[in-house]
Amino acid sequence: MSEPAAKSRQRLDKWLWFARVAKTRTLAAGLVSDGFVRVNGTRCNVPHKPVAEGDVVTIALERAVRILRVLAPGARRGPFEEARLLYDDLSPPDELAPEPLQAARDAGSGRPTKKQRRDLSRLESDN
Repeated sequence: MSEPAAKSRQRLDKWLWFARVAKTRTLAAGLVSDGFVRVNGTRCNVPHKPVAEGDVVTIALERAVRILRVLAPGARRGPFEEARLLYDDLSPPDELAPEPLQAARDAGSGRPTKKQRRDLSRLESDN
């Protein structure tokens, strides 16, 4: 394999870590090993699968599915602005922002505030 061709490919787990999809490289390897990642539509179960420019990586995360086109291999895990240059996000916009969770109970039905507790104490001490 020639030198330029070797540099254009990178391990999938390493690329996911550089692109800031996973917090650690171990978590990135776990995503791949557990079958949550597809490369060009084919499920990938080995973290050492090479990815190159133009490959489409589909990641099934907890609340969304991200579809990323590889633009370049990473050189280091830098800030978000640098990681954003490694991929083109093809995910539908409605899947990127999950719906906010709603409160399970009505407002005011929870624990009393400090002021409310003081007022209750004053009422109890007056009797």
